[in-house]
Amino acid sequence: MAVVVPSSHPARIASSTLVTGAARRRFLLSLGAAIVGSASLARPAQAFKYEDQEFEDKIQLAGSSLVLNGVGKRAVSILRGYVAGLYLSHKATSPEAVYATSGPKRVQIRMLLEVGAEEFVKAVNKGVGRNCSEAEKEALSTRLPQFTQNLQSVGKVRKNDLINIDFLPEQGTVLIVNGKQWGQAVPGADLYTAFLKVFLGEKPVDKRLKAGLLGETTS
Repeated sequence: MAVVVPSSHPARIASSTLVTGAARRRFLLSLGAAIVGSASLARPAQAFKYEDQEFEDKIQLAGSSLVLNGVGKRAVSILRGYVAGLYLSHKATSPEAVYATSGPKRVQIRMLLEVGAEEFVKAVNKGVGRNCSEAEKEALSTRLPQFTQNLQSVGKVRKNDLINIDFLPEQGTVLIVNGKQWGQAVPGADLYTAFLKVFLGEKPVDKRLKAGLLGETTS
């Protein structure tokens, strides 16, 4: 025969209290997990500090999420010219892997001194000449001058200026200085690869800068 325990019985009250307490704990735990998860999703990208300059470890470009592959410094003796960061869709530790990476790419340069834009033009022309084959240079014969003309039109860059040289698959190579685009996008992934070879080729503009952009630790 079943035994009916009155609702006012101490055992019935204790059981109800235990159930209610357990449910409350489960609710609070799930609420806490949801809050932690939301905070994690809302957490801003972390910044990597190098030579007093901050580079975001993740950025959004042309609808894609890019990660900071590495950061390096361009310097001659004790004269610091700029620091640069390379952003890719995923990490790459060799020049070939960088060139082969699909999707948008970005080289971000933060100036540490004032310099005429013609110095960048000279560096690009020299770097492409040293690191690209004759066939590659022939293929770029009309487009490379378009890109260097965009650089030349900037005139001068100053300390703390922010320069982004982006590759957008649907457009090409885009030059942006302090948020302003200079010139038209120049089409072709091969042009951006040639530009990257200025920094990452067999004869780079700066060996320590190359190592830094590839994620190697440099002093």
